[in-house]
Amino acid sequence: MQARIFAALRRGANAEALSLARVSVAEAPHDAHAYALLAHAERANGDLAAAQHAIARAVLLAPEDANLHFQRAGFLLNEHKLGEAQAALARTLDLDPNQFPAYILQAQMAIGRGEIDEAERLQRSAARLSPDHVWVKTLEGMIALRRGDGARAQTLLIRAAEQMPDDLQVLYALGFAHLNQRQFAFAEQAFRKVIDLSPAMQGLRGLLADVLLQQQRPDEALDVLQPLLDNPATATPALKRMTAELEMAMGRQESAIKHLREALAEDPRDPRAWSMATDIWRRTGDVADARTTLDAALERHPEAARLWQLRLAFEPEGGDGAKAVVDRWLAATPEHVLALEAAMHLHEARGETEAVDALAKRIIEVEPGRTSAEMRVLDRMIRDQPEDAIAHIEGLIAKAGDDEAKRGLMPWLGYAQDRAGRYADAAATWTALNAGEATARWPLTSPGPAGPVGGVWPDAATTVPGTPPVAYLWGLPGSGVEKVAAVIGHAGYPLRADRFAPNPPQDPLQNPDTIAALNDGRLTPERLLAEWHAALPARGIRDGIVIDWLPFWDNALLKMLRPLQPGAIVMIALRDPRDMLLEWLAFGSTMPYGIASPTDAALWMARHLQHVAALRRDNLQPHKIVATDHALTNVEAFAAEVGGGLGLEEIQVPPATALGFQRFPFGHWREYAKPLAEPFALLSQVAQTLGYPER
Repeated sequence: MQARIFAALRRGANAEALSLARVSVAEAPHDAHAYALLAHAERANGDLAAAQHAIARAVLLAPEDANLHFQRAGFLLNEHKLGEAQAALARTLDLDPNQFPAYILQAQMAIGRGEIDEAERLQRSAARLSPDHVWVKTLEGMIALRRGDGARAQTLLIRAAEQMPDDLQVLYALGFAHLNQRQFAFAEQAFRKVIDLSPAMQGLRGLLADVLLQQQRPDEALDVLQPLLDNPATATPALKRMTAELEMAMGRQESAIKHLREALAEDPRDPRAWSMATDIWRRTGDVADARTTLDAALERHPEAARLWQLRLAFEPEGGDGAKAVVDRWLAATPEHVLALEAAMHLHEARGETEAVDALAKRIIEVEPGRTSAEMRVLDRMIRDQPEDAIAHIEGLIAKAGDDEAKRGLMPWLGYAQDRAGRYADAAATWTALNAGEATARWPLTSPGPAGPVGGVWPDAATTVPGTPPVAYLWGLPGSGVEKVAAVIGHAGYPLRADRFAPNPPQDPLQNPDTIAALNDGRLTPERLLAEWHAALPARGIRDGIVIDWLPFWDNALLKMLRPLQPGAIVMIALRDPRDMLLEWLAFGSTMPYGIASPTDAALWMARHLQHVAALRRDNLQPHKIVATDHALTNVEAFAAEVGGGLGLEEIQVPPATALGFQRFPFGHWREYAKPLAEPFALLSQVAQTLGYPER
């Protein structure tokens, strides 16, 4: 619909664009972008008042969307200002006074449509008429901002503000320039002045609140939003969700969930609101509230697959409750591929393999090529008929349309070769695959020495009573650390896996260069801890209790832990190092490191495992090394080991399916003793140090 509206506006079919935009708003009354398009259509049809109303509504529906606020700046340029521009030009230029504002108006409309080249052309035309006019500078600054040149935009808009210090549109654009440069205090100053000069611009309060939150001032941000919340006309679902986010930042979960319930009752399709509510329910353990709220939303929107997925998340995997939810989902949308997938996962968790196979085939009928189903069919073929699977996969590789598709099939070819007993072929397949992808993946890190730089570790301090418990989780590629994380997460403890998400925390423990900086003194342990602490609120940690899943471990971190976090537990997942290497080569890792060769990978693993050996040998920090070799053999014992490592007397035991698959049994590396003899030799000594047999 949006593309059709833009297309109509571009070809001048303004009445058609307006009709389409009104339909879009009627169909999605909480969609801010639908209202923004309506504003553009209303303006194109000459109804500036309706356009202002629509863009203001868009801002209220998405109060933290800076792009919508930026678009509103363009509309403000046209608000009661054309006459002033004409008068100014009449005094300075012997030209048609209507020409300059027309250029400005058209340029603003081009910016709103995202046509920056056209906006720049029109801005230059306006500049030829009045090169020093404040509107020309403002437009030029806005165009620079859209092109990503924040510093130039800021310079231009500061000059414009010097000429017209109380002009709303200049201040508005200047606030965005400061925001682009992450100068939050200056952005706050500009936006506050706009609100003071024009109290009717209430929608800007949402953006101002976000700026305050960026400065770690959630209480002031709440004060800014309160006038909007007190007015039913402006208390939109998005505003209530934003308020809930501020309440969460201050640790007020009960108030936050109240605002979220209200927001979701009005707009049950808001994914951010559901994500926040889910986080609170998981932390508080209020499963009943989660089920009730989601069931109410599903009564109104039974077609919303995301809501069904969330509802399933609050039932024990594979249990009768999960089955009841899946049955309801299938009844509501029997041919929806996600509903069929959920049923397939349910039967898989219940060990009902025939039902899994039938559903996989059904999914492929509904959506040929669906990876989840195709992989299950392929996995069954590999396990039952590996030679046939090899021929089948080789055929798929030959027919694959691009290199990425071929690479996606290579691990399965290697696995089929493994199941068929063709171990040398499997090793060659995986080695070639990893070598081909090495340059596109993360470079291997450079661990420091396992012992203390300078000859001695800092003394371990005495744990202060009442200190919030902290644990650090880590494991090498192939170690099965994901299984440890699955146990912790299933039990509801505050595990943070966000370091492996698209927007990881930007603290020193995310940066492998931290190790070298600690060892050479460029980074002090005190600063490392302070920056780690400072990032916790944004990660949803308010009380300091956290299990932080790290992308790397190095004993250099003991420089911080021993004197400053003496009670922190270091939990390390471990498996026979040769099995770890084999798993890594065959199936990759959560950390997408590049492997130029198995020998390079083995050398890197051996260096890291020396740190584990030293930590264990000298008992340098409270720690738990969790063996994952037999995790799926006895899940209850494995969960107990994880819980014991965290100091828990008991821990909830997850279903075996929650731990994923263990493709290779313990000691499977021996099948590759010849094709991978060299890298295995490099791991032999450290494997024995850690308690594994030589052969």
